[in-house]
Amino acid sequence: MVEPPGAIARLLEELGKLPGIGPKSAERITHFLLAADPKDVLALADSLRDIVQKVHPCRQCYNLTEGEMCSICADPRRDASIICVVELPRDLASLERAGLYRGLYHVLQGRLAPLDGIGPEMLTIDALLHRVQLGGVKELIMATNPTLEGDGTALYVSNLLAGTGVKITRLARGLPSGSVLEFANSQMLADAMEGRRVF
Repeated sequence: MVEPPGAIARLLEELGKLPGIGPKSAERITHFLLAADPKDVLALADSLRDIVQKVHPCRQCYNLTEGEMCSICADPRRDASIICVVELPRDLASLERAGLYRGLYHVLQGRLAPLDGIGPEMLTIDALLHRVQLGGVKELIMATNPTLEGDGTALYVSNLLAGTGVKITRLARGLPSGSVLEFANSQMLADAMEGRRVF
């Protein structure tokens, strides 16, 4: 097998580091870029450089932004008395796409995972506590993922805020619309039964 030239080999290697991109996909993308208009390829390179040089965490909620504060925190129409706590900026983006929530957010930048060496000091939990201590927060919605680590993180934060008078809620879980009981796992059924509401 002929070894590709240095620049191509380097691109193949870098593309292969991306999630969901295996050797074949990396090769397809590389050949697509080699055949593309050079202006388009350079525009892609510029956008990659920009996310490294310009994007950083919001000083209040830790969402990604190019300014001092993200557009959500800077929006006076948002309800500052409710904070939805998520693990990562992509979780915030998913909730925003739904278009139903009008409060503020707090991005933890991960979740507690003691087996992976991720403790509270590696997350933005202290910054969240500080936001609550400043006053005006009536409710925290714990929207961490429904995993062992996500549930543990939600419980840890809830325990830290016990006694502050802030209402702490958890996203409802259970059966997705259109699903069939036969195919639901036991945890989904348990969550659905626990989170049942008046019909």
